[in-house]
Amino acid sequence: MDYLLGSPLLETGVFFKLGFSGLLSLVIGIERELKRKPVGLKTSVVIATFSCLLTIISIETAYSTPARHDINITMDPLRLAAQIVSGIGFLGAGVILKRDNDNITGLTTAAMIWGAAGIGIAVGAGFYIEAAVAVAIVMIGVEFLPPLMNIVGPKRLRVKEYTLVTVVTGMENIDQLICCLHEHSADAENVRMKMIKDEGFPENSHEVELRLSVQPKVNSSEIYSWLHELNYIQTAELIATQ
Repeated sequence: MDYLLGSPLLETGVFFKLGFSGLLSLVIGIERELKRKPVGLKTSVVIATFSCLLTIISIETAYSTPARHDINITMDPLRLAAQIVSGIGFLGAGVILKRDNDNITGLTTAAMIWGAAGIGIAVGAGFYIEAAVAVAIVMIGVEFLPPLMNIVGPKRLRVKEYTLVTVVTGMENIDQLICCLHEHSADAENVRMKMIKDEGFPENSHEVELRLSVQPKVNSSEIYSWLHELNYIQTAELIATQ
C-alpha cells in the first residue's frame, strides 16, 4: 500500500469512496421512490454507504495488521464484503410479498437492495468506473427496456395482466363470460370458481377469479365497461397485476 492507516491521503480516499458510493446509490433510491416502492432513497444510501465502509475496513485491516514471528496470520482482504453479500439477503426477503391473487411483488426491489450493497463493495474496493457502469446498465434495463419491449418485443411481453374477481349468476354463464372476454382481446387464464350460498346473492351464484392477459390496445376502463353490460354479473373487481 502507498499510504499508511490514519494518514491524510487515506482519509481523503475513504471520504471519496463513501461519498461516491452514496452518490451512486441515490440513482437507485430515487428510481424506487418514483415508483412508490418500500425501499427508497434512505435505505439505498444506508446500504451502499455502510457496505462501502465495511469493505474499506476489511481491506485496510488485512493490509495493516502487523506480522508476528510466532503466529502465521493470513487475512482475506474481502472477508467482510463476502458476508455483506449473504447478509443483505435478509433485507431483500423482507420486501418480497405474495398477494392474495398469487401475484408475487418486490423481486425487483429485493434485487435493487442487493445491487446497492454491490455498489458499496465495488466502490470500497476501488472499482469506481465499474460501479458507475453497472448502475447505468441497471437503470437502462429497469427504465428503458420494458417500454421498448412493449413496442417491439414478443406478444407475450406486450400484454397487460389483470386479475378479475366477479360473481356470476348461473353456471352456464361462466363459459359465456370467458368467451366474451376473449372476443374483446382479454384471454382468461388460471380460472378459479367457488359456489356462493349467501342471502345477498341470487341462487346459483358463483365467485369466479380469472387471470387475464390483455392486449396493450385495451385499457382497464374498457374491460370494466364490458362487464357492466353483462346482466349475469353481480359484482366485479378488476386488479392490475403488473
